[in-house]
Amino acid sequence: MKVAPSLLSCNFLELKEEIADLHAAGADYLHFDVMDGQFVPNISFAFPVLQQIRSITDLTIDTHLMIQDPERYIQAFADAGSDIITVHVESTKHIHRALQMIRNAGKKAGITLNPGTPVESIIPVLDMVDLVLVMTVNPGFGGQSFIKSGVDKIRSLNEYRNKHGLSYEIEVDGGVNEDTALLCKAAGADVLVAGSYFFKHDDYKVPVKILKGEVG
Repeated sequence: MKVAPSLLSCNFLELKEEIADLHAAGADYLHFDVMDGQFVPNISFAFPVLQQIRSITDLTIDTHLMIQDPERYIQAFADAGSDIITVHVESTKHIHRALQMIRNAGKKAGITLNPGTPVESIIPVLDMVDLVLVMTVNPGFGGQSFIKSGVDKIRSLNEYRNKHGLSYEIEVDGGVNEDTALLCKAAGADVLVAGSYFFKHDDYKVPVKILKGEVG
């Protein structure tokens, strides 16, 4: 199991120290949420912050684009330092093209499903992706409760992956804690994104070990 702390919940007054602590704690990815105020009802950081983060860490930067028509900015986020770029199937009429653009930029391509979007909507492009992100809250704000129907999606994606010999990672974002992590892991998840739950701990080694299942 991999753990991807969501930087949206970290202390930005001490960003460099936070990232160093996350690295030391054993985090696998840094989850970087980008929101435009249109696709989701919130606004977050973009290129300048990403560039600064890239300059101080070699951790994998997992960029989650919650923006309308992401094709406009894929190359810019690739240039700014993303390792994985994930786009929402709901955010573009041309999801195949968007995924091609990510791959052509030399980055890993991810696709995201909102809670109300069925797995069937992305089956035609699953052979193009390195990661599928299952949202278990409605995107835009942290601290929401886990939507349990997401577990069925994780299970379906895992079964499809095994049946067709694919290798995409299944990532889960939203309401992840010590209890919901167990549900996700049992269904076949590979990566857990955690924000408010993760950063409420003083010692980041604790949530890393809990979410990875290394402690009870």
